[in-house]
Amino acid sequence: MNLLFSDIKSLLDDRVRQYNKPDFIETDPIQIPHRFNRKEDIEIAGFLAATIAWGQRKSIINNANRLMELMDNSPYEFLMYDYSSVDFESSEEYYRLKNFVHRTFNGNDCLFFLSSLKNIYQNHGGLEQVFTQGYQAGGTIFAALQHFRQVFLEIPHDNHVRKHLSDVTANASAKRLNMYLRWMVRADENDVDFGLWKNIPLSALMLPLDVHTGDVGRALGILQRKQNDWKAVEEITSILRNFNPEDPIQYDYALFGIGAFEGKMSGLPII
Repeated sequence: MNLLFSDIKSLLDDRVRQYNKPDFIETDPIQIPHRFNRKEDIEIAGFLAATIAWGQRKSIINNANRLMELMDNSPYEFLMYDYSSVDFESSEEYYRLKNFVHRTFNGNDCLFFLSSLKNIYQNHGGLEQVFTQGYQAGGTIFAALQHFRQVFLEIPHDNHVRKHLSDVTANASAKRLNMYLRWMVRADENDVDFGLWKNIPLSALMLPLDVHTGDVGRALGILQRKQNDWKAVEEITSILRNFNPEDPIQYDYALFGIGAFEGKMSGLPII
């Protein structure tokens, strides 16, 4: 590693220490799954919060909290409730969810997502099992995300729901799904991420690439590709693995923190 990379690593290590702290939870959508203790509640709340994690963070958090309230603040029990003896589409719960909106994620999308999650827990062993099967089959997060999307969309659906589930085979960056995997897989002494899932290694995780992490990565010279797509995710993550092979995605905190909280370029060395 040359001096330039050493300087960048030193900067990013410093920002990881600054931002990877429990108080990060207070301003981030990860606070939604942190409301729960049961594994399945954490998984489901985290997945739904990550699904709507675009736009203003305050709006994301408010709407994710509202969605938890619509699920009686017990997402797993709500999901698995047996409606066979009643007409769900005439129920109060149905109409509450039918009216849920976050930007382009509407009530129909929400109802499908809950139906698909129920199918996953009833017939596929749960979210951890689906992601883990995909990872073990292909040995990459790309394979895990590809497999998950196939399973998630296996029940009848309209085309609109597909836009809310990234397709890495179409070169999507899958920012929200990679963020969700960071939440579920990554663990350290600061307990921001959960570390619930043990069969996907930290070293395999991919950077949740968004406007903040992309812009800062380019300013630092560790990302050359102009588009925020899967190829860019692979490019920047490969550099981050040089900095820390065992836990490359810890640098998500640094890159996002610089971009979101420091006016993007404040304090960065000139590359």
